[in-house]
Amino acid sequence: MSQNKYSPHNHLRQKCFTILVNEYNAGKRLDMVVASCVSDCSRSFSASLIRKGKILVHGTLKKPGYHVRKGDEICGLIPSPEQVLFEPEPIEIDIIYEDEHLVVINKQPGLVVHPAPGHYRGTLVNGLLYHCPGLKEMGEKLRHGIVHRLDKNTSGVLVVAKNEVAHNNLALQFKSRKIKKRYLAIVHGKIESDSGSISLPIGRHPIDRKKMSIISRKTRSAETLWKVVERFYETTLLEINLKTGRTHQIRVHCSAIKHPVLGDSVYCGRKTLIKLLPGVAISDIIKVVPRQMLHAWQLEFTHPVTKISMSFEAPVPQDMKKLIKALRLLQNPFSYKPRI
Repeated sequence: MSQNKYSPHNHLRQKCFTILVNEYNAGKRLDMVVASCVSDCSRSFSASLIRKGKILVHGTLKKPGYHVRKGDEICGLIPSPEQVLFEPEPIEIDIIYEDEHLVVINKQPGLVVHPAPGHYRGTLVNGLLYHCPGLKEMGEKLRHGIVHRLDKNTSGVLVVAKNEVAHNNLALQFKSRKIKKRYLAIVHGKIESDSGSISLPIGRHPIDRKKMSIISRKTRSAETLWKVVERFYETTLLEINLKTGRTHQIRVHCSAIKHPVLGDSVYCGRKTLIKLLPGVAISDIIKVVPRQMLHAWQLEFTHPVTKISMSFEAPVPQDMKKLIKALRLLQNPFSYKPRI
């Protein structure tokens, strides 16, 4: 089988390349062809460069979804990584596992994962740059090995890549839904069924752009599986399995079925809380809940280099343990054997 002709040229850490499309790749998407032919260039990164005009076909701007033809000449420039705008910090990180390719951590609640406007210091990435200095030179702007994220006030297991090979492979596993993610959540209300699923599309909230919603002009499919672990008075402990990984998916889906996550001030505001708990004693306990009671409990994936199946579990954090104990004391749960 003939191969594409690919010629890289390095100039001051910028990577220029030329690809002459053969019959094998004819008909494929432009961003896919670039990603498969150019090292250290993921499909999403190539799509971004195409939109910015950094990658052209016969000198012409095309869309990432353009289907290439045999004989097309694709020329592109991958710019050097942008300068890091923040510094390593000696932030305490609970490392569950680490090797030369990846690190698995148990993220504490209250820690922002990724730098963003207003959070350029004190983030998980700042801590990772301190513990893993090699991340400085990896990838595009502000990425630094982050393959997936947890909300600031969500605790639990998180995997971080330490090189491009690991990052691209793990990103592909997430995209193809080969990675298994299980969460624990304490939600409002007594759920009668033992298990179920939620299949509601999620998109940006039409008014509040910091929130997500099942009512949006542009949504993506989302599926959440759940089963009851333990029932309490007016609350339920759930084990949740994500089939997709949309932003705020668990919080949005639980709120949509009228069982929002306990302590979630974004998707269960004061008015909603009053409707859910009109004058019941449990409201006194909920007032002291410090955050949304959501914990990334287990993570399973294939090691990006060794190809060994790996499974990790983050212990239930102390704030959730204390709340569960208080709920049990408030009223005995049903005859479900506690699993945590």
